[in-house]
Amino acid sequence: MPTKLLVVQVAALGSDLVSHLPAFRSAEAFFPALTCTAQAGFRTASAPRDHGMVANGVRLPDLRKIMFWEQSSALVQGERIWSRYRAAGRKVGMLFWQQSLGDQDLDLVLSPAPIHKHSGGMIQDCYAQPPGLYHRLHTEIGRPFNLMHYWGPLASRKSSAWITDATCALLRDAQFAPELLFSYLPHLDYDLQRHGPASPRARKSLAFTLRCINRMKAEAEAQGYQWLFYGDYAIQPVSAAVFPNRRLLEAGLLKTRQIKRMLYADLFDTPAFAMVDHQIAHVYTRGGAATATAAARDALATLPGIESILDRDGQLSLGIDHPRTGDLLLIAQPGHWFAYPWWTARKQAPDFATHVDIHNKPGYDPCELFFGWPPGSVSMDTARIRGSHGRPGDSVAYTTSLDFAAQPSSMLDIARLTKAWLDSHG
Repeated sequence: MPTKLLVVQVAALGSDLVSHLPAFRSAEAFFPALTCTAQAGFRTASAPRDHGMVANGVRLPDLRKIMFWEQSSALVQGERIWSRYRAAGRKVGMLFWQQSLGDQDLDLVLSPAPIHKHSGGMIQDCYAQPPGLYHRLHTEIGRPFNLMHYWGPLASRKSSAWITDATCALLRDAQFAPELLFSYLPHLDYDLQRHGPASPRARKSLAFTLRCINRMKAEAEAQGYQWLFYGDYAIQPVSAAVFPNRRLLEAGLLKTRQIKRMLYADLFDTPAFAMVDHQIAHVYTRGGAATATAAARDALATLPGIESILDRDGQLSLGIDHPRTGDLLLIAQPGHWFAYPWWTARKQAPDFATHVDIHNKPGYDPCELFFGWPPGSVSMDTARIRGSHGRPGDSVAYTTSLDFAAQPSSMLDIARLTKAWLDSHG
């Protein structure tokens, strides 16, 4: 039997989308059902209380900053599931996974890393280890990776097409191919957030996803690899945004700075702030003070669209009791998602609101998937969002050639069983 393995995380591959296909099985998603949490959970076979990726964003308490989509591997705490496998002399590679840069347990890495120019615009590029990997792959494919297809109003299936090409090219590369390769298919998520999981566009996007899976599966088998494809979360239909920071501002718990007519959150001096991420939100209070936490809870308790407000004790059962977790954790009601704005009038919107600015916005912003007005900006219309994710109890799909020793019921089970397989084949 092959002792090499291809693992591909497929964004938004919920079990509901492929329940009619016998090759796929269902498993409970990691919680929160978010990209970075799912990837950290799989690579460490652990819950957020252990690996620390409690969302796609992180709060840096010493800097009083919130940052999303940071790439340092040091953010993911814990031993990697492939440590023994690699110690036995196997090479391990990771394409387009978050928090992969600087991981000393990886031999190959490829991740988008553009250079933002002071004069505006950017120079598109990918970070690669070894340094020649990206040039080798895009020469083989015949085109460079276009970041515009990976996120923003132009995000499309072209991103998954390029990553599929790169994955297949690497699998058959006699010099660079690792024995364990992680890859990623992003595009299904875009259409499901834009149009909803039951839309005609979603069906077309799923069909293309399945073609990508089948192509990578065929290449893996041709090159002597076992394979595992799994979803990180399921997109739920939504019709309403919830604005916790507006409520905190109304209650006098969020402080702002007015610059010209724009309102910027004062994260240095604010008593409470909600870092929103799809259908969950972390509420951080100044110094974790009990009075500020209680006041924030009281202010948010009557905000429509919130299903649960969990304090530190309430977070224990969900495995998210980590120092990075908010003093309060909000979970949205079905059909709702959390939006980060604290302002109400368009003229009050900070400059970054109408730009694709995934690293500096203090909350996830799905409106970046749409063009806005004036031309050249992104939308601020939260009513356009039709799908979201993150709530507990998500059911995702997976398919694999691995003969697991036990029948998994959750993605945590699958991560642990994959680790056991790697340990036995190192």
